[in-house]
Amino acid sequence: MAMFSLLFRTATRFLFPLMIVFSIFVLFRGHNAPGGGFIGGLVGAAGFALYIIAKGTEQARAAMRMSRRLYMAIGLSLMLGSGLISLFMGQSFLTTQWFSIQIPVLGKLGTPGIFDTGVYLAVIGVTLIILISLAED
Repeated sequence: MAMFSLLFRTATRFLFPLMIVFSIFVLFRGHNAPGGGFIGGLVGAAGFALYIIAKGTEQARAAMRMSRRLYMAIGLSLMLGSGLISLFMGQSFLTTQWFSIQIPVLGKLGTPGIFDTGVYLAVIGVTLIILISLAED
């Protein structure tokens, strides 16, 4: 376990969930304003980086709930799937499709949101692979 001050570890306990929630906010905000999957993923990965520094890699892996490669695989699958939806509807790959499903606060569900969520998960997965590899060396 990393040997940092009690103040740093305590601050991390409060900052980590806030950074994850903020990264999700940036992800969903990105469709209509600056932000999106890439920036949201980097903010989320920064939260995990803070957690790794404060608690160590073992506790960070437990906080992730899934394998880093699984985050990346789910993200890449969502990105590919969002492009394939338009092919099944007879249009070009990655043509925007909007569904009639209305989600409170977020609006209509569409392929851009699915693609951005895939980018978000892929960026978190790749960044965590790099951060944990560096932390363990």
